Amino acid sequence: MTPTERTLARLPAHLRRYVVGQDYASYTPRDHAVWRHILLRLRNHLSDKAHSAYLDGLEATGISVERIPSLDEMNEKLARLGWGAVGVRGFIPGAVFTELQTLGVLAIAADIRTHEHIQYTPAPDIVHESAGHAPIIANARYAQYLKRCGMTGFKAIASVEDLAIFEAIRNLSVVKEDPAATKEEVEHAQARLDAANNSSRYVSESTRAGRLYWWTAEYGLVGSLENPRLYGAGLLSSIGEAEHCLTPAVKKVPLTVACTETEYDITRMQPQLFVARDFEHLFEVLEQFEASMAWKRGGDYGLHEALRARSVNHLVLSDGREVTGKVMELTAGLRPVAEGLGTALVHLEGPVLLSHEGKAQGKPWTGNALVAFGAGTLPERGEFQLELASGLRLKGFAVGDGEVLHLQGWLGERKLELPSVSRLYLSERVPSVAGGPGDPGTWDHWFGELNAFAAGDGEARARARKAESLPKPLAALYREVRALRESGDVRPDRLEQLVRAASAFPDEWLLHEEVAELRSSLSLPPVKSAFTEQRAHP
Repeated sequence: MTPTERTLARLPAHLRRYVVGQDYASYTPRDHAVWRHILLRLRNHLSDKAHSAYLDGLEATGISVERIPSLDEMNEKLARLGWGAVGVRGFIPGAVFTELQTLGVLAIAADIRTHEHIQYTPAPDIVHESAGHAPIIANARYAQYLKRCGMTGFKAIASVEDLAIFEAIRNLSVVKEDPAATKEEVEHAQARLDAANNSSRYVSESTRAGRLYWWTAEYGLVGSLENPRLYGAGLLSSIGEAEHCLTPAVKKVPLTVACTETEYDITRMQPQLFVARDFEHLFEVLEQFEASMAWKRGGDYGLHEALRARSVNHLVLSDGREVTGKVMELTAGLRPVAEGLGTALVHLEGPVLLSHEGKAQGKPWTGNALVAFGAGTLPERGEFQLELASGLRLKGFAVGDGEVLHLQGWLGERKLELPSVSRLYLSERVPSVAGGPGDPGTWDHWFGELNAFAAGDGEARARARKAESLPKPLAALYREVRALRESGDVRPDRLEQLVRAASAFPDEWLLHEEVAELRSSLSLPPVKSAFTEQRAHP
């Protein structure tokens, strides 16, 4: 097995379906020149501005300046750090990204930005994912933070609007990269995203967890306010951001949990950044945030968070079982059941899945389910009557595996409207309410329709179009420049031929820059051209 195949083999099936091959041969000579240009500028600029782990981390994670890294090379090095990397295409759901992170696996967007967008791109690309995220993993404590932060994001409850916004973002990115997309299709995709954003009813746990990740792992500074260092991947992989972030134009404030309430805009340079004292400071803020979340608090707070989300989440019962479904209704008891729990009954819309420690127990139940809180035991079979401390009384016939028939219920003297056929679970409390299904793999097996995300045909078409747009003579010039540099056999006469050949492509600033670098290595005077006079590059 290759190093990448070994990383892939340790992923559950519901995550493997998002993974794509890198297709290293499809990178054009200009793609490698883009990578080299960015990495050279970043390395030179960041040598005294990034966290001390950065430069050593490039080598430790298999990232060189000269060419786009292969995932096999990265995985061979990352394995020594207890990590791995897999290729993905475009945007992937947050739950997938965060679950990969909890497993110590980086999701590497396999595509690379074009030379027209060399300064910065809001879309995922291999520069950001590998040169940005991977180097700092060499710091063991920070690597622990990434995993812990991933777990927090994975357990956060996402609203139904969050899911709609994600799908709209991905749809827009695919449409924009589709060479056959019409102006009307692009406008419709943008309007869809605007409508999804405007539909948001509240700031969800998932959104706040995403902000914490953004202001630390993506755009974090560390050290003193007066002399901070860069460690966030968005800063380490963007020439524009790396050069801008330490200027007086960017306000620096101490990192606190308030960052989870701070919005960000991916389409512009960040006007304010948060500075962590050190990497231990990250854990302090993360723990404060976790303490506010439903998966830590459980009880009424967790139940109400799941209710307003209207999405699939899971309740952890007092005996460790997990009940997955959509919380549709909460019935308050006449008396509290436990500390922080005044809810007597939860109504979940099907399908419902029962699991324990993340492993499903049987097939999903397609109907509705109820969770009643209080001390009591449901018989495996036969008639039953339950009187719980909340004031809830239940009566029915148990079929087995929690299924009940002719279910009736009262809260005090008030008759409740309950499904006559249901699954019924009893629990003395609800210690945790967490985002997503209790067993993601089984849930995906029965209900996941995720292949469309992994297929990414829009991104594939854009990649093919980019390769086709590079004329063969121009590709040959990029290839020869690279061969000369790597061989070290740079002859003045051949350089003059390259200069003349490059003049046929006056707008190809990156090629001119590469040739100029070779001339400089021989201490030859710069060549006057439209490029050198106009300095057309960013």
